[in-house]
Amino acid sequence: MNHPRRELLKLLGSGALTATLGTGLSPRARGGTAAPRIKIGQIGVGHAHASKLSVYRQSADYEVVGIVEPDAELRSAAEAQAAFRGLPWLTQEQLFNQPDLQAVLVETRVRDSLRTAQACVAAGKHIHLDKPAGESLPQFRDLLAAAERQKLLVQMGYMYRYNPGFVLLRQFLERGWLGEPFEVHAVMSKVVAPASRRELTAYPGGILFELGCHLIDLVVKILGQPEQVAGYARHSGAADDGLRDNMLAVFAYPRALATVKSTATEVDGGARRHLVVCGTEGTFQIQPLDDPAVRVTLSTARDKYRRGYQDLTLPAYTRYVDDAADMARVIRGEKAADYSYEHDLHVQTALLEACGLPLDT
Repeated sequence: MNHPRRELLKLLGSGALTATLGTGLSPRARGGTAAPRIKIGQIGVGHAHASKLSVYRQSADYEVVGIVEPDAELRSAAEAQAAFRGLPWLTQEQLFNQPDLQAVLVETRVRDSLRTAQACVAAGKHIHLDKPAGESLPQFRDLLAAAERQKLLVQMGYMYRYNPGFVLLRQFLERGWLGEPFEVHAVMSKVVAPASRRELTAYPGGILFELGCHLIDLVVKILGQPEQVAGYARHSGAADDGLRDNMLAVFAYPRALATVKSTATEVDGGARRHLVVCGTEGTFQIQPLDDPAVRVTLSTARDKYRRGYQDLTLPAYTRYVDDAADMARVIRGEKAADYSYEHDLHVQTALLEACGLPLDT
């Protein structure tokens, strides 16, 4: 009987699995026909993931033409960081007027992100919008509608979409190898430093709004829009800051239940970040999420995977590399977006409901 890890390594060597999981490289970067580099800029450095700009600077698909940050304090702190060093600092108007600018990364503070994203779409630019999608569902709905009318990409910055473990899970689900999913369980936690906790208290959605949104994106991709959402929030940390730092969301479907758990107090929480999908024909577990390893249990042999449980070792995962590569392919018209406007609206709706936040403001 073939060993699943040996078969996985054979596939990697042959290139077959690389085509399935993605390489983070466009045809240009893999030595294929050269395509014009996509001119891209960034607005904001206030988001926790703003330094992802380094991925685009290192990519053969992109030319980073400049960065915008009107806040003098934020700009001063960013200028010393490698991700931003040596780039032109522009006003928003100057960025939009850059010749042939096609796309913008929106990396502002969350409270400013939708307003900025709307300006980008109004200027006819594709956007990568970092998570979560602001605080106003009507404003986000209007943004998506405007982008759809202009056939512009809105790529959300949820960081596990192109995780090789999740890409492989999607393949298992699409082929029916897990049967009908009836349970999804996901956890994403860490210890949040005091200064960051103070910043998060500005958002009543708490740690689920900040961290759990990444997992809700996956749940909706697996099961679709939930019928019912229930959220539970506690303050469990020692700091007397009122942050909702211990949160659970439950998503109900006609034939399935999903739970998402997120805390700001778990020691070495990154090691326990995981996603589990149970189906009538098998179970698929990714843990940890950030350095993905997979355990699969199957009721019957499927292709190269044997009956019973097996552990799979996956390629190393660098956040956002595959997101950037996929964005380039969509902008060039080589493929459709993997995540629709409707999906993103369902995610934001479920997130706000899980956090107990209004949907009409």
